[in-house]
Amino acid sequence: MRLEKFGNELELLLLLTDNNNYTAQQLADRLHVTRRNLYYYLDYLRNSGFQVIKTGAYYRLDPNSKFFRRLHDNIVFTKEEAAYLRRMLEASNKKDLILATLKTKLDRYYSLEGSFSPAALKRIHNNVRTLKEAMETQSVVVLRGYSSPHSKTVSDRVVEPYLLMNDDLDVRCYEMQSDMCKTFKVSRIKSVEVMDVFWMNQAKHRDLFTDIFMFSGDEKLPVKLRLGQLAYNLLLEEYPQSHPFLAPEKDEKHWIFKANVASYLGIGRFVLGLFQDIEVLQDQRFKQYIADCVEQMSQKVSGSRPVRPPKNEP
Repeated sequence: MRLEKFGNELELLLLLTDNNNYTAQQLADRLHVTRRNLYYYLDYLRNSGFQVIKTGAYYRLDPNSKFFRRLHDNIVFTKEEAAYLRRMLEASNKKDLILATLKTKLDRYYSLEGSFSPAALKRIHNNVRTLKEAMETQSVVVLRGYSSPHSKTVSDRVVEPYLLMNDDLDVRCYEMQSDMCKTFKVSRIKSVEVMDVFWMNQAKHRDLFTDIFMFSGDEKLPVKLRLGQLAYNLLLEEYPQSHPFLAPEKDEKHWIFKANVASYLGIGRFVLGLFQDIEVLQDQRFKQYIADCVEQMSQKVSGSRPVRPPKNEP
């Protein structure tokens, strides 16, 4: 009985990742179970660390799910890589079934739907062109209707754009209101308006630093960790470039990881995923970031009033 249940759970995992849309009834029919039993299986997946997403009447798995993410990171493209490939496919003049299938898979698996519609592509192209013109004349611009994934708000941002990055997917800007250099996703900008004002803060335009977790920023944030055997092995497997920043302790059972990062997001995810095998030694800002993440997760688990998301970027 348990073996049959396990087989159904595996089959459900395959269905939720096979690039098709299924309703609850369709999933139940494919598994030859009742909808009530299907909901038990879905709850089991959620309790096992998978994020089951329901869009309308359809179900799918979030590739950022615990466990699934580790497999995803090792064998699947990052979202940036997927978006780059999708842009290359869009630029191709070929029209065949394989090309259409690849586009559909990339769109659905990486949640790129809508990003490559003719209207969206035209908007992105216009934004890039306007940003380039503003940089040539060193003009201030307003990023109209910028949708922030961190604060989950849509607002206008007054900035000095000075660098397009990642094949024009991102733009690096100095934002006057926050007095900080930030990276903005061009696809999240509704429109770009050039103002009749020239740069006044060029001395504050900073170069980017990219850490071993592939996050970039203009500030180097020091972190120091004490790793057990499991955390040490996984860090080297997932981020081989971390090797120069690792040093063994005298007990030969622990290692010290000491490095600068551009963002707490990458290192934070790693620490939280292996918290039983990692001790945070430095610095106080990173300790507070981890504490805020834990508090936020605790609030979600307990169903209490949500707390403000931990502030990652300076």
